[in-house]
Amino acid sequence: MNQVAVSVIIPVYNAEKWIRKTLQSVLNQTQKPLEILLINDGSSDNSYQSVSEFSAHFQWIDLPHQGLPKALNTGIEMAKGEIIAFLDADDCWMPQKLEIQGE
Repeated sequence: MNQVAVSVIIPVYNAEKWIRKTLQSVLNQTQKPLEILLINDGSSDNSYQSVSEFSAHFQWIDLPHQGLPKALNTGIEMAKGEIIAFLDADDCWMPQKLEIQGE
């Protein structure tokens, strides 16, 4: 079975408490995504520092605070995958989420 190229978009706004666990759940997928886009919507906390050690695995895009719709639309415009998967910055996926969804 061919794997579909998935772009994961995670909007981030003051998610320092959760973003590391959220990102780890994407990095632990049995089917790896094509890309992970973390769209920072003007966070004033240490969200980036919480995940910076994994920076080789994602693209961090800084925006001034404009709200969730702008962050999501920016991610959609930048995405290169055939499919876009959204993940909230305070949520996690089970390890086979992308694999099962792609079946």
